[in-house]
Amino acid sequence: MPRYEYRCRSCGDTFELSRPMAESSAPASCPAGHEDTVKLLSTVAVGGGSTKSAPAAPSGGGGGGGCCGGGCCG
Repeated sequence: MPRYEYRCRSCGDTFELSRPMAESSAPASCPAGHEDTVKLLSTVAVGGGSTKSAPAAPSGGGGGGGCCGGGCCG
């Protein structure tokens, strides 16, 4: 079940709730009982478990490939 993070506007507390996706936009009360809460946006890291890094982009400026990048325009 997904976990959603919320912040209480009354007390400033940040808390998480596990709830079905169908209830993701339903109102949530903070642990102190306040009703004025907002759901926070969260980032999701998706990785394949490889420790290799992506190859670096070539330096030296300029594009490459493509019609206009290859100098065939005009």
